[in-house]
Formats: sequence, C-alpha cells, structure tokens
Amino acid sequence: MAIAALCAGCGSSGGKGPVTLNWYVFPEPSGSFAKAAADCSAASGGKYKISINFLSTSSDQQRVSLVRRLAANDPSIDILAMDVDWTGEFATARWIRPVPAGLASQVRSVDLPGPIQTATWRGHIWAVPINSNTQLLWYRKDLLAEIHQPVPTTWSQMLGDAEQLAKLGKPHYIEEQGAEYEGLTVWFNSLVDSAGGQIVSGTNKVVIGQAAQTAASIMHQLATSAAADPSLNVTQEGQSDTQFDKGLAAFEVNYPFVWQSAKATGPDVAKVMGYAPFPGVVSGIAPHVSIGGYNLGVGSHSSHPQLAFDAISCLTQQNNEVTYAVKGGLPPVRGAIYSIPSFDKLYPFHALIEDQLRTYGIRPQTPAYADVTLAIQKALSPTSGIDPSRVVPTLRGEIKSSLGSEALL
Repeated sequence: MAIAALCAGCGSSGGKGPVTLNWYVFPEPSGSFAKAAADCSAASGGKYKISINFLSTSSDQQRVSLVRRLAANDPSIDILAMDVDWTGEFATARWIRPVPAGLASQVRSVDLPGPIQTATWRGHIWAVPINSNTQLLWYRKDLLAEIHQPVPTTWSQMLGDAEQLAKLGKPHYIEEQGAEYEGLTVWFNSLVDSAGGQIVSGTNKVVIGQAAQTAASIMHQLATSAAADPSLNVTQEGQSDTQFDKGLAAFEVNYPFVWQSAKATGPDVAKVMGYAPFPGVVSGIAPHVSIGGYNLGVGSHSSHPQLAFDAISCLTQQNNEVTYAVKGGLPPVRGAIYSIPSFDKLYPFHALIEDQLRTYGIRPQTPAYADVTLAIQKALSPTSGIDPSRVVPTLRGEIKSSLGSEALL
C-alpha cells in the first residue's frame, strides 16, 4: 500500500504532455546513457520522456534494489537494466514481460550470438541487449621486449613471463579480480569454459568436473606466485586497473574500459600498452570468455509497456551503441558496428571483442544464479587458499544446494 501511494502517477503524465518512463540503470559515468535518453525522448514526438534512475555501482546491490521493488509489484519500474545473469530469475518470477515478437526478431537478426543468448530463457527473448562485455589481456609491450618474449597466448606462458620479470626486478604483476564478489565467478567461469567444461547445464544440472580443477589450479598458482599482486584477494576491476596504470604490473585481464582509463590516468603506461585475446587454458581449445553487459527489460507492472519497448528499441539503435562504446567503453552488441571503418580508430581492439562475443562463454543460466555465484565465490576465496583437489566435490555439493533455493533475494 505504501508503494502504491508513493508511486501514484509514477510513469504517467496524468494526461498532460508525454508519458514519463522510468529507466533504472547502473550509474554510467560517461553521460552516454543520459544523452541517448534525451535524444530518444525528443525523437518520440512527445509520446514519452525517459527519466533515468541510477542504481548502485554494485551489480549485487542493483539486483537487490530491483528485486524488492519488482516483488512488491512496483508500477514505477518501466525499463530496467539487468545484468546478463538475471534473465532466468526475472523471467521465471514473471517480473519482466517477454519481448514482443517483432522486436525479438530484430534482436536475433542484428545482435551477436553471445548477447542474444544472455537475453534468452527457455527459448524466448525476455530482454534486449544494450551492451556486452568481455575481458581481454592487456600488457606492457616494453616489458615483453626486455625479456625477448612474444605476447603470451596461454596462462602458463603469462605466468612464466611474470616470473622472469620478477627475477629481473621489473614490474611483473598479473592483475586479476580475486575479491569475493561477482568478478571472482567471472574469472573462474572463463577458465572452466576455456578448459572445455561447464558448471551448470541447460537442464539445470550440475556438471562440474576436471575443467573446474584445472581452473582452480591456475587461480591458485597465480595467487601463490611472484606474479600475484599482494592485494589480489581483495581486488576488483577498478583496483586492478589502477595498479596497472601506476606501472606496477606487466599484465592485466580486464574489460575495455581500461583503454581510456590508461590514457587519462597513466599516459606513460598507455604509450606502451598492448592488447590480446584472453589467454588460453588448454592446448587446442580456444578461450570461451564469460560475457558481461546489460540487457533492458520491461517491468511486468509498468503502465506503459508498449511505450517502454519503443523506448528500448531507440536506446539500442546503432548510433547509440557506438556512443556507449566510444565514450563509455561498453562494447556494442550489434554485429554491423564492428565493420564500420571509423570504429576501428576509436576502438582499435574491436576485432578481438567481436570474436570473443561470437566464441563466448556464459555463466550458469539458472533462476538460482544469485545463490550459485555466492557458492562459487565462497569456495574460491581466498584464492591463495584454494585446494584444487577438493574444489570439484566441494562445489558440486554447494551448487546442488543452491539450485534448490529459488534465490529471490
């Protein structure tokens, strides 16, 4: 009743002027979302005005805020930006509306395979991808030249290069995300998929096996070697990038935002910064890197679902996706963008991003993902304490328990 009272008239113009559509989204810092919202509002011909409501910077907190409101049938949530891992949970709970057939067909025809899969649940598209993400290897060209080594293509080679640099007293850290949060699951899942394995099958069955032990071994090896930043076990994406920009690391596995970040905060490092695909795990198997990004859904209790889908269609147009990529470092989901000549200069590593979005890895697609990821994080933290020989039985039991949980909060 309290929510109903507070939200009376939310998402509505009361019959005067354009309808207000509330867009709940993470606080994108470049201003590209705000510009797109303003442009789409103007292009609607007075039908709607998109009002941005920023959530927490933490994906976990974003989810909690949205779930509480959606579970209370909050009508003020018209458009919501969902982390790619929430599709199964939100669709199963019927907190979002399925994407209309026409728009779903458009998504399938223009977006890359990886982003499409993240928006799909039980054969239906439940949200529209607005941006994707995938981690690349960023490295110091000058340091590799000093040890006369090519760009590493495997984790084993990278660890060996880091050890060699350490012996010479050179910057040698491999910056990764080892804190007990979602980034730890991303790292583990990328290694598992790249070793030819899987954690949970499409039938919601735990299928964890040898690939998980291989992944855990690599994580433990890094954490207990000279290549580990002393703060690895509490490090997230921004912190690991800061260390790289300060010139303390030789390698960094992170998202494309680091390219512009280095230019702004570590210009000397930026001059000698190179990029390469995510390192391989097992010989003969191409890396399958965990997809990140966000999809836009429409709240099931929105008073203006058709207008909300119209707005989403505008927000995900090609020109807007280019802006999100160039200004905000958020990789596009439309395949055609990667072939635009001008995009090459602005986003020089675009071919690597596109390739990894086609040969993607994906975190477990399950309504219970929120509990599954917590089980993974708990089992692997701290990374320096991982016992690879016990990871598989431990995770198998914990994830089985998680899958029976519904995971509403």
